[in-house]
Amino acid sequence: MAESSVRRVKMKDKAPAQDNGGEISLDRLSSEVLATIMTKLDVSSICAISVTCKSFRVCSQEIFKFLPNFHLLEIAAPIDRLRRLLLPNASLRSLKLDCRRMNESSIDYLLQPGLLELSLRNCFRFSGRLLAEVGARCKDLRSLFVSSVADNRGQLHDVCDLEGLLRGCTQLEELVLMFDVSIFRRPDFARVWNLASAKLTCLQFGYITQLMVTELLSPTVAPNQSPNHIVPPVFPNIQKLGLSVDYISNTMISIISHNLIHLTHLDLRDQPIIEPGVAFDLTDEGLQLINQHGRLKHLSLIRSQEFNPTFFRRVTDQGILFMADRCTNMEAICLGGFCQVTDTGFKTLLHACTNLYKLKVFNGTRMTDLVFLDMYATSLALTLVSLRCCNLLTDSAVLQLALNMDLIMLDFRDSRNIGDKALQAISKLPKLRTLLLDGTDVSDVGLSYLRKGAKSSLVKLSIRGCKRLTCKCISSLFNGGSNRELRELDLSNLSDLTNAGVLLLVKNRIPLVDLRMRHCPLIGDMSVMALASMTMADGDRWHGSSLRSLDIFNCGGISKLSFQWLKRPYFPGLRWLGVAGSLNHELVDSLAVDRPFLHLMTHYA
Repeated sequence: MAESSVRRVKMKDKAPAQDNGGEISLDRLSSEVLATIMTKLDVSSICAISVTCKSFRVCSQEIFKFLPNFHLLEIAAPIDRLRRLLLPNASLRSLKLDCRRMNESSIDYLLQPGLLELSLRNCFRFSGRLLAEVGARCKDLRSLFVSSVADNRGQLHDVCDLEGLLRGCTQLEELVLMFDVSIFRRPDFARVWNLASAKLTCLQFGYITQLMVTELLSPTVAPNQSPNHIVPPVFPNIQKLGLSVDYISNTMISIISHNLIHLTHLDLRDQPIIEPGVAFDLTDEGLQLINQHGRLKHLSLIRSQEFNPTFFRRVTDQGILFMADRCTNMEAICLGGFCQVTDTGFKTLLHACTNLYKLKVFNGTRMTDLVFLDMYATSLALTLVSLRCCNLLTDSAVLQLALNMDLIMLDFRDSRNIGDKALQAISKLPKLRTLLLDGTDVSDVGLSYLRKGAKSSLVKLSIRGCKRLTCKCISSLFNGGSNRELRELDLSNLSDLTNAGVLLLVKNRIPLVDLRMRHCPLIGDMSVMALASMTMADGDRWHGSSLRSLDIFNCGGISKLSFQWLKRPYFPGLRWLGVAGSLNHELVDSLAVDRPFLHLMTHYA
């Protein structure tokens, strides 16, 4: 409920300032009634309606003086808009913002002393000084998330800023620095972490070199101390560690496993530029060192192929067998890039980890259907399964997986041999909420099984880039009023999807909140007009489109006409829009002015 959808309300009792038909304008209600109504909305909706009239703006400012949580991550609002809303608030405990349209002049408005939780994303225009200011102003902070600090500046970070953060925030329990911390000066970076809160249980870095990790986690003896002096660990209570590094090596695994004795969650990802040598790589020997203290519940080891098609070539089934002996209590395992591991290794993990509920495998180039052949013989109760880029898997594997009736998420993206028979089995899963099928071999017939199966619980479906799908895929999904629980639908890269398919979607009044049709050449103005005109029933009331995210980037038929339908009052709840901005900058700029709280994505992503 936002913008034009909240402008008028029917009143049964006689009231002043009535319009024709027994209606009054919301902005003529008393401030107390307005405040009561607006506190039922989320922050993004309050911000959106605050720009519609003076009464709403004044009421919004009063509400934000006592609101305990200010969460606005789905849009990137400029500080000149937020300045009137982020007023001094003694009750504010949690602040979450997308800061891509802010800079350091915003610090005075963002950092309030009573904050316990702070999340600042996309801080491209901030320097490392932001960290020092957080430490100076938010001393009671328990959780801090900061991403992309100075990413587009090419500046080095001053370790004094990090020192100011750690010295000031002595109560920190969770710290997530999602940017490149390798540009802090060595070895000063490792030294300042001695100031870190002893209460810290969760630590994540966006990027750090393995050498810095080694220095960080290896306690050093001061010059005036005896070599036999026992140095306390830097992070005595860390339970969750997430790192993106240049190389995952045996040395780093050994130091992490030995020094972090309370570790329950370990998430490691590397992205080698070149194929690593044996001294900088993970081998079977390194896998044996994992979980030395027996507390690990969640393990993720991923080798990204962002820069180079590299794999963990020195890890074999033998290493997985040794690791499985130490990981019998594991609940979640994510493995990516283990090209030498065969069915033997993967099967051993499934049978050894009897408490496993989440399994993710990426680039399992030697995984076949045999891994899941005797699933019925295990006590596993899998609920989340992701098997991406596993091209030896076929429908037979899915038939076995579907014996887990508690599955709530399945991800087979880019596993190209998954087809229609798999969907026939999937349709019988009563609790399934998320299904990702990008790049698979499913057809319109396969999607029709999702309509014919048990009462659908599906909330999110992605069929991006499935080459066998035609425009009839929409009718396969929704004819007969089926799949009405669906809220997120990705139809991107479907070359045969036409406006007729979108019109059918509108006709069935599917209450989607996220619709993506990126790179669909036959989608044009008619689809935008239909979506803008769609009305949804809510009891005895009707309101506009429920969409909060719409992606029509690089759709072939989008013209100037579509931009008129993207403006207010259409799409009252829209918060994110993907649209090509290179063709007509003036239209995009005009839309940004008309909808200041709309996040416009105008480039390829």
